[in-house]
Amino acid sequence: MSRTAVYSAIILRNRHSGESNSEVTLLTAEEGIIRATVFGGAKSKLRSHSAPYNSGRVWIYRDKAKDYAKLSDFDVQSWRPGLRELYERTMAAGALAETILSSLGGGGEWRIALQLATSSMDMLENADEELCERILVHFLWRWSDFLGIQPQVECCSICGNETQESPFWFSSPENGIFCPDCVTGNDICPQDRSLSQGLIKLNPGSRRWLSAVKPLEPSFLYRYSMDSSSFNEAKAFVSTVLAGALGKRLASWEW
Repeated sequence: MSRTAVYSAIILRNRHSGESNSEVTLLTAEEGIIRATVFGGAKSKLRSHSAPYNSGRVWIYRDKAKDYAKLSDFDVQSWRPGLRELYERTMAAGALAETILSSLGGGGEWRIALQLATSSMDMLENADEELCERILVHFLWRWSDFLGIQPQVECCSICGNETQESPFWFSSPENGIFCPDCVTGNDICPQDRSLSQGLIKLNPGSRRWLSAVKPLEPSFLYRYSMDSSSFNEAKAFVSTVLAGALGKRLASWEW
């Protein structure tokens, strides 16, 4: 039986291991998160091919008796050099990768997870500073849907009110949004509650943006801009939803 398997994958992390080797963490369409050792010095072809965010077909050799895996070959199909040319691109790509790792690759449906990761990385490669943040928030929003934890934003979780004329409020403990009437009727008082207590304001602008971009591929995001206040609300909301699922708020989301 062959000890080598072939995967469709993206490199999420590459760390030094020993004097001249490194350990890579990959998201694969076939088995989710995989870790493997890359042998060779700085001039090794595999060392350069296994840079973070490269994607393509990888060959992994396994020795189960020694609990050992080695990256033996990599046919890189997307290099994405642009991710290293702008600070905002690098930071957004790192936050995207850390989100995937922190949620263990999504726990299943890895082919969809890989598609979500690569499509966002592709768009980030040539994005300007402002668009980078929108791509990250969009990915976090789609990732929350992929994990099955995405709350609906179109209407109140209690009464079904769909009004676009007033702000709604997101409650982290209930993982739902509430219209002003239901907030008051259920003794949730915005004036006395802070973000740390799990209540986040969502104005009509942020709700409309989240609803509009939910089904979209990242390549269409340039058509959907929003004011800075609405963006900050959307970012706070989406990151809080994911933090609740992961049990922590990732520092890489804030830059």
